[in-house]
Amino acid sequence: MFTGIIEELGTVTAFDRVAEGAALRITCREVMSDITPGASVAVNGVCLTAVRLSAAGFGADLAPETLDRSNLGDLVVGERVNLERPVTPTTRLSGHIVQGHVDGTGVVESITSLGSDNWELRVRVPAVLDPYLVYKGSITIDGISLTIASLADNVVRVAIIPHTWEATNLASRAVGARVNLECDVLAKHVAKLLGKLTL
Repeated sequence: MFTGIIEELGTVTAFDRVAEGAALRITCREVMSDITPGASVAVNGVCLTAVRLSAAGFGADLAPETLDRSNLGDLVVGERVNLERPVTPTTRLSGHIVQGHVDGTGVVESITSLGSDNWELRVRVPAVLDPYLVYKGSITIDGISLTIASLADNVVRVAIIPHTWEATNLASRAVGARVNLECDVLAKHVAKLLGKLTL
């Protein structure tokens, strides 16, 4: 389980397609301080298993499902990625409950400066995710816990504060970029209990 509070920006140093899936290598420092082989790490909000550890970073194997469901298949060498280690029993839950199980991808429609390093991000989301998104509810975009400022016609609008802009890869996103989306797991459980789950 994660919180959607990004700990570090890592750099993709290798991305190799294999017969089924891909092998990814990321250079980073902060998340390596206590990582062990087989540990979970959220990469752009996708829960991956860390393997091939070194002092400089870690590797991860991407299954076909991961490539189909997320934007990790679009990664290129040199690209910055958002990284977060899983919570511990004593961790403050500063964001919201994030599983790292991406529900789909959205497309950046606009990134607008609001001044003083504040930004507005608008993302078109798949219609199938709409039942799990609500005004002032939580959404995870590329692993970042964000609050929905508005939702209309399958476009989510969120506000980005200066810290988030500086500490994540949002500053490198352009209009048309695909971003990973994870809806609030509590909304998905309620929808299933009501017989409306469509994922």
